[in-house]
Amino acid sequence: IVGWYSTGPKIQPADLEIHELFRKYLKHPVFVIIDVNPKDHGIPTDAYVSMEIEEFKNDGSQQTREFLHLPSEMGAMEAEEVGVEHLLRDVKDTTVSTLSQRVSDKLSSLKGLDSRLKLIKEYLELVLEGKLPVNHDIIFQLQDTFNCLPNLSVDELVRSFAVKTNDQMVVIYISSLIRSVIALHDLIANKVTNKHN
Repeated sequence: IVGWYSTGPKIQPADLEIHELFRKYLKHPVFVIIDVNPKDHGIPTDAYVSMEIEEFKNDGSQQTREFLHLPSEMGAMEAEEVGVEHLLRDVKDTTVSTLSQRVSDKLSSLKGLDSRLKLIKEYLELVLEGKLPVNHDIIFQLQDTFNCLPNLSVDELVRSFAVKTNDQMVVIYISSLIRSVIALHDLIANKVTNKHN
């Protein structure tokens, strides 16, 4: 046991009392709030630990406990990720179309990539300014990542990307035309039906 969780979405007054119960069994239990109705992309969790705060009042100091936010991240071993993907493969949300779900997933992935690239940029800038020491493990990982990027100076590869993009755009364009034709057909059919009535 490392702690307990609540569906929040915010810290409640009774949470500190529950946390004190866990402190009987653990020295520093972790309290995690999980937002079951997230509005933003990303992992909807916040972790806290309780810290003793000394408050000074007119009659003297008094010890109280308050929650302190704990930076956290969620991860999984490769075997766990494969297991979760396997379980989620057949789970489908009937209220969301496949296309919109795929677009939403891509948007979430791109936002995650953007935040990680900004973090890498900040780290490299701090190293250049001499505020952080050079960590050769991180530099090696970054170099390994850059080596995996495609070489866009090769004409054949650029042409392949262009052809693939054009093929996808043609499909989207034809789909838009078909949807417009169907919408016009439904509009005319509706007008004819109303005219007869």
